[in-house]
Amino acid sequence: MTALLRQPWIWSWLAALAVWLGIVGFTGGQGGMGVITAALTFAAFYVLVALGQMFVVTLGPGNVDLSIPACMTLAATVAMKLMAEANHLILLGLAAAILVGLAVGAVNYALIRLLSIPPIIATLSSSFLFQSAAIWYNRGLRIKPPRALADFSTGMAFGIPSLAVVVLAVSLLLHLVLTRTIYGRRVLAIGQNPRAAKLAGVPVERIRALTYVMCGLLAGLAGFLVAAFSGGAALNMGAEYLLSSIAVVVIGGTSVNGGFANVPGLWGAALFLFLLTTMLNTFGLGADLRLILTGLVIIAVIVAASGRRTAP
Repeated sequence: MTALLRQPWIWSWLAALAVWLGIVGFTGGQGGMGVITAALTFAAFYVLVALGQMFVVTLGPGNVDLSIPACMTLAATVAMKLMAEANHLILLGLAAAILVGLAVGAVNYALIRLLSIPPIIATLSSSFLFQSAAIWYNRGLRIKPPRALADFSTGMAFGIPSLAVVVLAVSLLLHLVLTRTIYGRRVLAIGQNPRAAKLAGVPVERIRALTYVMCGLLAGLAGFLVAAFSGGAALNMGAEYLLSSIAVVVIGGTSVNGGFANVPGLWGAALFLFLLTTMLNTFGLGADLRLILTGLVIIAVIVAASGRRTAP
């Protein structure tokens, strides 16, 4: 138990459990499982975008991708328009969303590398370009997803939401990538000391390029799934995922200084954020008080995780 409590990711899970118990206690035990089902669905979106952000942040200070919302919007817009509500074009739409994500990631890295622009500025600037492209491509119209795709996104598998199953599979894959592959070890090495990693023969810029491209790919996939779940692509569909993608990474125990990351903490943090909002709404608190309490609780969880990570 002591060893478990030393893990920084455990605190996001404990916080999520505490909030859920608070909801169940306030409602007299009614709707507890319904809240869990909803939390798994919405947490899946948070986790999907946070996975890419986690790898980027792990590269070290200054690395962050602020183009995730615009990438989601552009990928979803292109995919929905290409599918035109036709079930037999779902795979084409999925491929289009992934290709858009790959292109966005490549453009971001090109701005960072070729023009020597800091990542925070490069990705913020590119986001305006991608958002404008989405507006131009679809003129702001909302196209519904194919019926089969919409049914899948709102359906259940093995007793849990289908989207959660998909994202759990992606999470497991990327956990193995982070902990069991040369690429994952190189990302961690670069985050710990990029100069030492380069001297040791690590192709630093190639790894950075792959990481930004992967972040774009995951954002494109997230946009595709969010549009399928919400009934179509909208120009503001990715707005809430800008700060939440960073918050989930930090609350989940990933170091903002780079060199340390974990996937399990992302799920705990994503569930915690959704359940916290649900609990405060259930209590009937005003918007101003909800924001204050949300900020204070998030800070407390981050401090607890950080303290455990630095403990001997």
